[in-house]
Amino acid sequence: MFKLNLKIALRNLWKNKTSSFINVVGLAIGLAACLMLLLYVTYEWNFDKQAKNWRNVYVAMTNVPGESNKIAATFNGTTTALGPLLKSHLPEVKYVARMDYGKKSLIANGQNSYKKDSKFAEPDLLKMYDYQFISGDPKTALKNPLSAILTESTAKTLFGTTDVLNKVVRYQDRENLTITGVIKDLPENSSNRFDFLMPWSFYEILDRDVKDLNWNNYSFVTMVLLDQNADIDLVNRKIDALVKANAPQNAQSQPHFLYQASKLHLFGKFENGKPIGGDIEQIYLFVGLAFGILLIACINFMNMATAKSEKRAKEVGIKKTIGANRSSLILQFLTESMVLTSIAVVLAIALLELSLPAFNRLLNFNIGISYFRATSWLGILGIVSATGLIAGSYPAFYLSSFNPIQTLKRKINAKGFLNISLRQVLVIGQFCFAIILIIATLVIYRQIQYIKNKPVGFDVNALVEMPQEGELKTKFDLFKTQLLKAGAVTSMYQSSVSLSHHGRNFMDIKWDGMTKPENTVMFNQVATSYDFIKTNGIKLLAGRDFSERFASDTSAIMVSASAVKVFGYKNPIGKKVTLFGTNAHIIGVFDDYVWDSPYKSNNPQVVFINLKQTGTITMRLNNANSLQRNIETINRITKAFNPAYPTEISFVNSLYQEKYKSEQILGILSNLFGGLAIFVSCLGLFGLVAYSSEQRTKEFGVRKVLGASVANLMQLLSLSFLKMIAVAVVIAIPIGYLSMVKWLNNFEYHTEFSWWIMPLAAIGTLMMALITVSFQAYKTAKANPVDALKYE
Repeated sequence: MFKLNLKIALRNLWKNKTSSFINVVGLAIGLAACLMLLLYVTYEWNFDKQAKNWRNVYVAMTNVPGESNKIAATFNGTTTALGPLLKSHLPEVKYVARMDYGKKSLIANGQNSYKKDSKFAEPDLLKMYDYQFISGDPKTALKNPLSAILTESTAKTLFGTTDVLNKVVRYQDRENLTITGVIKDLPENSSNRFDFLMPWSFYEILDRDVKDLNWNNYSFVTMVLLDQNADIDLVNRKIDALVKANAPQNAQSQPHFLYQASKLHLFGKFENGKPIGGDIEQIYLFVGLAFGILLIACINFMNMATAKSEKRAKEVGIKKTIGANRSSLILQFLTESMVLTSIAVVLAIALLELSLPAFNRLLNFNIGISYFRATSWLGILGIVSATGLIAGSYPAFYLSSFNPIQTLKRKINAKGFLNISLRQVLVIGQFCFAIILIIATLVIYRQIQYIKNKPVGFDVNALVEMPQEGELKTKFDLFKTQLLKAGAVTSMYQSSVSLSHHGRNFMDIKWDGMTKPENTVMFNQVATSYDFIKTNGIKLLAGRDFSERFASDTSAIMVSASAVKVFGYKNPIGKKVTLFGTNAHIIGVFDDYVWDSPYKSNNPQVVFINLKQTGTITMRLNNANSLQRNIETINRITKAFNPAYPTEISFVNSLYQEKYKSEQILGILSNLFGGLAIFVSCLGLFGLVAYSSEQRTKEFGVRKVLGASVANLMQLLSLSFLKMIAVAVVIAIPIGYLSMVKWLNNFEYHTEFSWWIMPLAAIGTLMMALITVSFQAYKTAKANPVDALKYE
């Protein structure tokens, strides 16, 4: 029976080449787009889920108290004292590992030196995650303070081999570390990525603040592995009681809680201390987009199959007359659908493999299908089976329901509700989806452009930064003198953070006229040197920049306009502020600039002189010289001062591009797959028009003989389809408007939903549909009527 159904299916596919081609191409594009989007969704969904015990791995979070007993912010920074307290007092805790946030650090094998991602961690980290050791013992790999674990690629980069156990590397041109382990490279969808890992005990040697168990420095990460039977709510209540009993409490105390580490990537948005979502909203959107495109392709199949119902009716009637039951007919039509889907999936996988390299380059990812994993094939087969069944189910049940007597008399009544056939509903539905995608694409593009064009608050042109490392920390003044003398820069300064940075927030500040005993507003701090405003071009609203001509500037501060509002000062210049227990006076007020997220207002900021806090050197290039000459001069002088380190120069405007990455990905994917959705919809529409014109060939021949013009025939064939598109426009526009207004309201700073987007989406869709329909309609209308009527 199956063999017979397969033969019939292949014969029908070959007989109806046009509709088969449209169905195969439509399904192939739909499947390829769906699989590609699901690969990206899977990559994001599996973030930090590589360990066997990932469900029990938690990260300690901190709630920052705000005004009116509310939580101002929530972040994953903790103090050094929290980890040991949890380890010694909570029986539910199996392992605790304190870590730093990680950074690019110099690692060298002789003259072979590179900047690689480094991290410090306690040994228990190796028990939380399933690191695959190529060599070395995970039980002792972090025991020696002067040791390091390398990833496979780092070992090959430095030594050309992974056989490097007990060899020595030099860290930051200061310490020799013995290699005690080599592990497989970590997956890209892991937040705990590093190129080399060093012991926490070594970190304690380098930084005294790390060794000190304090409750005021929230610059560290605390990872916790709980027992699998632990009740997280009970554990968090215990943590709250423990911290209150062991840490000094005041209005600025910051309560801690554990949060599943794997959730932080997608569910990392908190409001008043409670998770309210995050990037998961984009993932839901992409899942909807993936299956939406596939559904459009399935709708095309259904429409083409039901449009051919009159042709297949005779076949159904004869089979039923000679004894075929309905279930055998359903099986036959489903077999046809599965055969067509199987052909489409082969083409879809070929399209996927051809497109993935460009897709990865576009999004700067590295995702792909592993054909040697059973889960990959199960996923593909599941999607293919579902597609075949969904696409073929309605045609199978519809065609098999025909009455044999009526079919042989050629009396086929299309079933519908209020004279609306399901085929019309499906066409309207798929174009509704396409129109909503057009509206979404336009709004997302305008939002990205709005944020890009929104002034950052300073002059980014010709502004560059470099990390302040090695000799540049101790010889900055001489380095500055040499660069100014060479004419490569017009001004420069050092600072604790980049202009574009996260964190560095604090609350230990007091001012005259405070209404509360303790401050509850989160401030941002920047420690810098002289020429801060002169170099970066931030607008100075009052007062002056730091200057070496004023010895008192070592105890002076500059503040942002939002900080002045918090202070309540009308004339802030000269006013006193107590910062970290030390008195300081305000010498300048600058306009707020974008240093963190461009989508919301940033915390008020305080800038002060502290030459010991180093981190970044910011330079204003000399416009009198060519860009290449300036960069070459900076490279040459930097190499002379700091030969052990590679010179890393970053343009500040490129650093700000990273802030738009999430929305840019959304924009790229909505543009790309929205276009595919519209193409597949138009492909299906073309097939329907082609088949409709084929069915009405004799009618058009008679009309043409009786004097109908080409325009009359084109109108006759096109009007019914364009009416459906018009209905889709009416339904889709309010849905698109409401959904995108809601999306825009997620941002504090956002563009407005412009009225012209709706008519543009409507006219654009109608024009595409008209071009699609008109091509086939013109071809049919121009046909010779003799060809249609000569056999009558």
